[in-house]
Amino acid sequence: MEAFDKLSGEILHLVQEFSSASVFGDLTVGLTQYSFWLLVAAVVFCLVMVLFVRRASLVPHGVFVNGVEYLIDYVTNDVAKGVIGTEWRRHFPFLLTLFFFIFINNVIGLIPGMKPGTGAIGCTAALAICSFIYFVWRGCQKHGFFGYWKSLAPAGVMFPMNVFVWVIELFSLILRPITLAIRLFCNMFAGHIVMGSFAIMASLFAEPLFEQLSALNAAMALPSIAWLAILLIIYVVEMIVAFVQAYVFTILTAVYIQIAEADEH
Repeated sequence: MEAFDKLSGEILHLVQEFSSASVFGDLTVGLTQYSFWLLVAAVVFCLVMVLFVRRASLVPHGVFVNGVEYLIDYVTNDVAKGVIGTEWRRHFPFLLTLFFFIFINNVIGLIPGMKPGTGAIGCTAALAICSFIYFVWRGCQKHGFFGYWKSLAPAGVMFPMNVFVWVIELFSLILRPITLAIRLFCNMFAGHIVMGSFAIMASLFAEPLFEQLSALNAAMALPSIAWLAILLIIYVVEMIVAFVQAYVFTILTAVYIQIAEADEH
């Protein structure tokens, strides 16, 4: 019972650590820990791009250059060209920046002692708003301001049904940044809570062995091996999730851009 209470307390403390506390102590305003790591990710992103441009060549060499080039090709072919089509070049810089920025944020959060900028709903909401502004702006560029908003209702639908459809489409449009923000936040938050929980369980079972070396404590610490094995598996899964969530956010943005620019949508 005591161990269970201790586990519950540690997990509660783990959840509280994911609150957006100020990096300057007890201040209620200012730079939060997630904003700080978001800025760190921005710096890392710039460094990655600068190093890649300097080292890139006709025949790429090295794990770093090949890895970055693979990701760029992936975004180019599977996201930009695959979704948007012939007009992909105009949107490629935005989509590539979005993908790499989210991916780097997610990976930084997997490093012990660091946190993902995407682990706070405020940060993911900011990214979603940027995406929303971009595809609405592109839609207004293509169809004109009034033309874009009018085109939310399909052509050929009679009054008053067209008004009803327009309201539904407007509601769907407003929901897009909300779902983008919540999906990314929930996946990052949940994954790190699960990893932290297994790490806590492994440490709790092994703690008596570190305090006193004995056969009994060694036997009681054996479950820690299982928890650590599961933790390593989850860690690998989270590495995949870091990529998948960046991909999902980017490809959905590409879909929304394609819809906004479509002649009939």
